[in-house]
Amino acid sequence: MREYRIAAIPGDGIGPEVIAAGLRVLDRLAIVDGRFRLQVEHFPWSSAYYLEHGHYIPEDGLARLRQFDAIFFGAVGAREVPDHVSLWGLRLPIAQGFDQYANVRPARLLPGVDSPLAGGKDIDWVIIRENSEGEYAGNGGRAHRGLPIEVGTETAVFTRAGVERIHRYAFNLARNRPRRHLTLVTKSNAQRFGMVMWDEIFYEVAKDFPDVTTDRELVDAVTTRMVLKPATLDVVVATNLHADILSDLAAALSGSLGIAPTANLNPDRSFPSMFEPIHGSAFDITGKGIANPIATFWTAAMMLEHLGEHAAARQLMDAIERTTAARVFTPDLGGTATTDQVTQAVCEALAPAR
Repeated sequence: MREYRIAAIPGDGIGPEVIAAGLRVLDRLAIVDGRFRLQVEHFPWSSAYYLEHGHYIPEDGLARLRQFDAIFFGAVGAREVPDHVSLWGLRLPIAQGFDQYANVRPARLLPGVDSPLAGGKDIDWVIIRENSEGEYAGNGGRAHRGLPIEVGTETAVFTRAGVERIHRYAFNLARNRPRRHLTLVTKSNAQRFGMVMWDEIFYEVAKDFPDVTTDRELVDAVTTRMVLKPATLDVVVATNLHADILSDLAAALSGSLGIAPTANLNPDRSFPSMFEPIHGSAFDITGKGIANPIATFWTAAMMLEHLGEHAAARQLMDAIERTTAARVFTPDLGGTATTDQVTQAVCEALAPAR
């Protein structure tokens, strides 16, 4: 039997609720499948932990996480801690420290789910977000604080190595999808240095993938294309900030942020990859028992794919789709089911234990 070590970091808000639901489904799936098991260790790193200890991750935290096969992450962010402190204190140190440079965000309309778009049935996208540099590189600063001449700078950093590797990842993914189409999204009409470099490197890499068709779109224009012509998009590659925004739009157009998964991948597998639902802490529903766990279940399926458990991942996605087809929905999708009821429905949709 194959065994995988999973680091669970539930984090803040609804994170503990959905991670608990995800682990419950994974435990059931492991019994049903019978060919793998997960050894899970929980890490209490959260905003409450930060307020008590003065840091999110202990000094040896990344060294400890490196021993795991994957990281199952809930959410970070709390009203008591400024957003930039929580993000740079927990999620980004892991993603950047483990060179998880490919952020992969699929979006499609699950059975039974209604899209706000009339053409929502045509949504079947994967947004590839450069996850290690760009607008979230952390370069910049502030000077003359509180004075009339105060200045703040935020410097986007793009390297040839970083841009080329995310393009190659996106081309390889597009090559393995039925349509074999990749859309480059930048803002190179106005941002004439880093973005123009992104464009140039994209078309250099494209020469190695003659079987993948390509097009290019400005980031503002692609938002209208997502809404008006969803069938024209397949795989999209964009910078850290641009893809972060576009993937939230994609999730909303697919029905809800509560169903959108994310994988933060280290494709070279020199470090563990991290898997998280897209929805964040969701303070407004924390503790109410109505958080949608579907995003976490889909994220778990992506984690299983990464670990090589392809059959189990397919089985989990099938159970998810049978549950949504039956319209067992939490309130964000217009239903009345609780987190626990959706979790139980997915567990029941898995084949009986042998």
